[in-house]
Amino acid sequence: MKIEIPEKKKLVFETRIAVRWGDMDAMGHLNNTTYFRYMETARIDWFRAIGCVPDAQGEGPVIVNAFCNFYRQFEYPDEVLLKMYVSDPGRTTFESWATMEKVAEPGVVCAAGGATTIWVNFPQQKAVTLPDWLRAVVSD
Repeated sequence: MKIEIPEKKKLVFETRIAVRWGDMDAMGHLNNTTYFRYMETARIDWFRAIGCVPDAQGEGPVIVNAFCNFYRQFEYPDEVLLKMYVSDPGRTTFESWATMEKVAEPGVVCAAGGATTIWVNFPQQKAVTLPDWLRAVVSD
């Protein structure tokens, strides 16, 4: 099943990631699991940039689902430009999206994915309302 990234979204972060030789699979292209690691890296770097550090004794973000659509292969020594977007804040959740393109081929999306983030109280292990400061960041 292919999940489409929405037209309406807010760009919040960009990063470049070098494809390492060990990131490839036996077929000589980027291993599928690595796309998820790249999205995770961008998401964590963005969280840190906005001061969103999970507190094991308090609250923080948890990913409840993730997906990736693969369009074109990455291979060593490509460099990936990952753009991260957010949209659709709900009471306890928001959506994040990512596009990945080769730095050497601007505008050509090789993969696109996303994740649903839920805000939780870790000790209670339950969803709680997004903090106002985070809602402001992820809103249009």
